[in-house]
Amino acid sequence: MKKVLVACGGAVATSTVAANKIKDLLKNNNIEANVEQCRVNELSSKANNVDLIVTTAKVDREYDVPVIHGIAYISGVGIDKTNEKVLAALK
Repeated sequence: MKKVLVACGGAVATSTVAANKIKDLLKNNNIEANVEQCRVNELSSKANNVDLIVTTAKVDREYDVPVIHGIAYISGVGIDKTNEKVLAALK
């Protein structure tokens, strides 16, 4: 099973919206994944055993897994392209 970490500034509002949209996307594409939320400042301690990080906040650090900027899940602008990136990273 894949593991996705969704991060935002406070791990409440925007990450919840993004996480729910990612869960729906993965379900509709038959990809089994555990989607967890966290704060951006928790990424370094939680990024070790994940397949993908999606963040709605700016992240300057690099990780050993793909990091996708997921503000499209909040704004709706560019959501198709972001969905394609998420699916490609998990296939």
